[in-house]
Order: sequence, then C-alpha cells, then structure tokens
Amino acid sequence: MSRDIEILELLGTDEALRSGGLGVSQVAQLTGRDKAVVSRTLATLAEGGLVERDNQTMRYLLGFRLYALAAHTASATLAQSSRVLLRRLVQATRETSHLCVLRGGNVLTLLSELSPHDVRTTGWAGTTTAAWRTPSGRALLSDWDEESLGRWYEDHGQDRPLVGALDRAEPGFFPVLDAPAPGNAPVTDLASLMVELERIREQGYALSDEELEFGVVAASAPVTDLTGRVVAAINVSAPKARIGHRLDELGAFVSRAARDLSRRLGGA
Repeated sequence: MSRDIEILELLGTDEALRSGGLGVSQVAQLTGRDKAVVSRTLATLAEGGLVERDNQTMRYLLGFRLYALAAHTASATLAQSSRVLLRRLVQATRETSHLCVLRGGNVLTLLSELSPHDVRTTGWAGTTTAAWRTPSGRALLSDWDEESLGRWYEDHGQDRPLVGALDRAEPGFFPVLDAPAPGNAPVTDLASLMVELERIREQGYALSDEELEFGVVAASAPVTDLTGRVVAAINVSAPKARIGHRLDELGAFVSRAARDLSRRLGGA
C-alpha cells in the first residue's frame, strides 16, 4: 500500500503535471522498482480510477476518482476557505504565502500564492518538509502535549529538510540548507522544541531566519477549528534582504490572518 501511495505522490508532483504524466519506465526509475511490477500496479490503480493513461503518450496521470475523493476531504474544505485569505496576504505583504498541514508527522504545503516580486521565495504546494525545521511545523505542533511530542520527536526529530518522494535539491531561487547555522536553529533537541513551542503559544506565531533555505525568512501562525485543535498553519516567506528586519512585525500580521481563518472554520 505504501508503495502505491508513493506512485500517486509521484504522479502529483509539479514535474509530472507539467509533462503530462509519467511513463512506466520513469515511475520504475524514480521508485527503484521493477518495471513489470510498476506496470501491474499502475494497471490496478487505473482500474479503480485512481490513475488514468493517456493512450497517445502512454503516460499515466492522477485519475478522476482521486480528484472526486479529494474534493470531499477536510483538507479540500480548508483549502477552499483559505485561498482568498492567502491572496489577501500576498496583496498586503507582497510576499509568498502558504497554507500548511501535518501529514505523516511532517509538513505538507496544500496551497501557495506567489509574491509579485521578480525575486521571491518559491511556492511549495505538494511538497513535504521536516516539521522541526520550519515555523509552520512548529506552529502545527504547538497544541500537542508533552508525551505526544516526545513520541513524535523519536520518529521525526532527525528527518531530512525535504521529506519523501518529492525531494528536490533546490526548489526555487534559494537553496535548501542541509543544516542551519547554529544561531539560526531554534530546535536542536526535544527540550529546545518544548521551549520553542511555549514561545509560539505565548506570542501567537513562529519565526524562521535562514533555517530551511539560505537567504529566506518566514513567519507562521496556527489555525484552529471549532474544537480549538490546530488544523493548519498560515505561512509567509520572503527574502531576508527585503523583510528580515521586520520579522516580528510579519509574525504578528500572520497571526492575525490565522485567527481570521480560524473564525471562518468555527474556531476562536
């Protein structure tokens, strides 16, 4: 099952969408699996409507049934509610904004709206990043209890900056760092994670200063639902040269936007 999911994730990458899908050989190469096994798996997924094959190019794309199922998920509802807000954030800050959720213990970016500047941070939609290395991840973890955080850290506290099949060495204008400079790493162990999460609870937002990408700063804030549970994070990222001196101001602004989205979802 996990290998089937890996294939679906590959077919959902920007590269696959831009090229009109992936062929059996490409999928086999990218997954490191036998071509015949991949061919049978794709045929089974196609029978269920989860993928479909272009009979002219012989490439596989995500199928109609997958999109139909996705339209009914909580993430789809969340994305629909937040799209206008992200655009307003871009208009107000003139920087790239993102909507992020926790998936598999790490951060999946559901939506990105790009800055109008020529030099701007990249969109991360569909990409998974290590939660401990991003302000969005820490915002998403900010309502967890100590015991749950301890278990999570055992599994994910050393995850790579970019996680899973969507890894890419340089996703935009700014290279991803293997590790941040010591002074730019608010989380180095479980104890420092606890301290950082308490800070987020107190001030309402998380910050990042050249922690994941060289030359990039970011601010994130948690979004809650009607139960008070954190279900998403709003993030704004920008070149440090342009907004690094106003990072706390950006954090407060993003926090207000997250509270607005929370109210739309029935939260406080």
